[in-house]
Amino acid sequence: MQLGFYFDQTRCIGCHTCVVACKDWNDLPAGLVSWRRVDTREQGKFPDVTVSHISLSCNHCRQPKCVEVCPEDAIGKREEDGIVFIEIEKCTGCRICEGACPYGAIQFRPDDGAPAEKCNFCVDRLANDEAPVCVSACPMRALDFGDLDELSRRPDVTTWTDHLPDSRETTASLVFKPRVMSRLKR
Repeated sequence: MQLGFYFDQTRCIGCHTCVVACKDWNDLPAGLVSWRRVDTREQGKFPDVTVSHISLSCNHCRQPKCVEVCPEDAIGKREEDGIVFIEIEKCTGCRICEGACPYGAIQFRPDDGAPAEKCNFCVDRLANDEAPVCVSACPMRALDFGDLDELSRRPDVTTWTDHLPDSRETTASLVFKPRVMSRLKR
């Protein structure tokens, strides 16, 4: 089984509650790193303007480039659920993984030699049969998680949106219900 995230772009209002909940749950300092982020895109020209949001974290890819390039074998992928993890004690802070991740999911604090860090899919919550905190916190229920094969069978889903780089190389464990951009009529 491969766990993944589902994101319903039609429901997201860009409130950043998922980001704040993640920072709070994982005791992350303000401003330095965000294991989850919300990207906003504005498109069009007045009067035909549209705005869309997407909530992103580590995509726990099926073929994670970060795992391939880590010279210390500090990044791995769990066989039972496909979660990509970092063994902090093995990480030397070389930052090679940072450049390998096309999604900007791996981050470093500004300290010299700080280890890599990223979303861990809230494995502590999963162990207690709880959803990842970002999923639980979303007031619009735009985020969900589960077996990626099951999530992929939901109506109107896709594996790509213009907010993301091409994921054919890494095969992100993420599916979307995209927001269809409609033009306003005068």
